Amino acid sequence: MFDGLKDKLDSFRSDVEEEAADAEGEVEDAEGEADADAPSEDAPNESPAPTADPEGDDADDGPGRLQRAKAFATGKVVLEEEDLEDPLWNLEMALLESDVEMGVAEAILDDLRSNLIGETKSQMASTGDLVEDALRDALLSVISVGQFDFEERIATAEKPVTIVFTGVNGVGKTTTIAKMARYLDERGYSSVLANGDTYRAGANEQIREHAEALGKRLIAHEQGGDPAAVVYDGVEYAEANDVDVVLGDTAGRLHTSSDLMAQLEKIDRVVDPDLTLFVDEAVAGQDAVERAQQFDDAAEIDGAVLTKADADSQGGAAISVAYVTGKPVLFLGTGQGYDDLDPFDPEALVDDLLGS
Repeated sequence: MFDGLKDKLDSFRSDVEEEAADAEGEVEDAEGEADADAPSEDAPNESPAPTADPEGDDADDGPGRLQRAKAFATGKVVLEEEDLEDPLWNLEMALLESDVEMGVAEAILDDLRSNLIGETKSQMASTGDLVEDALRDALLSVISVGQFDFEERIATAEKPVTIVFTGVNGVGKTTTIAKMARYLDERGYSSVLANGDTYRAGANEQIREHAEALGKRLIAHEQGGDPAAVVYDGVEYAEANDVDVVLGDTAGRLHTSSDLMAQLEKIDRVVDPDLTLFVDEAVAGQDAVERAQQFDDAAEIDGAVLTKADADSQGGAAISVAYVTGKPVLFLGTGQGYDDLDPFDPEALVDDLLGS
């Protein structure tokens, strides 16, 4: 999962190590030349060399070179902006190629600059370790935005908890609901499915197959019925039968579909769900990020589920959605089975991306 992005992050680490090693070599050579040019104890006294004109030929060395030489003399090495210029440019292109949203890529690069430029390290330390720590901080700062403990939210909420799933057509929304029912079962929570997708022909049959396979009660109305009424009936059933969680499906829609977006608004008014989760495919990359933003603007979401994450080598959506929307990615779909729904753990993801 996200193997392409892993390779690109590893390339950045290698690029910085190479640039830093070249810079350290230059400082060592300069120190050696200075020692060779120094007069011996037996040599006659000579007039001191003239001070370099700060605006003359030596000005290119600048304070950065002087700082680096002083640090080297005390057993340390300084990373300068010139060491990072090419690696950061390459990383930015790599992130954009991996479908990371531009603002997110810029935030990662800004964080890396602030954490690395001027940073000193022992000559015995690894530049790669320094870069890895900076990458970890930069990635976590964008991936962890808005993160909350889903299981704790379910555990502490008044029952029944109502969760409504929304998103565009064909991204695995109904299958995700079935996976969520299994996920809740394994943690001791009962659930009922409510098919608020009264718009699409065959929607009842699709979700009924999942309900029967999982041994779940399905609340459904005829095609063309009121989606808010279906989810409301699901809540009433849950209250009457001590069911912990109501999982409400909705029709796939685009944010530009005013009538379908109005249905979501009505569900919000009538049912007041505890959580509204946006579902999209991780492999959709930038499109998934843009749609998440549009849905959050049109009908506020509480978090996202990214399906087909196991087929995504780029990772752009997983990296970007939380930062762009301010709402966390909560789960990743990682296969076709009911058990293939994994809680999204930003720290574990970053460790995996960095090969830690």
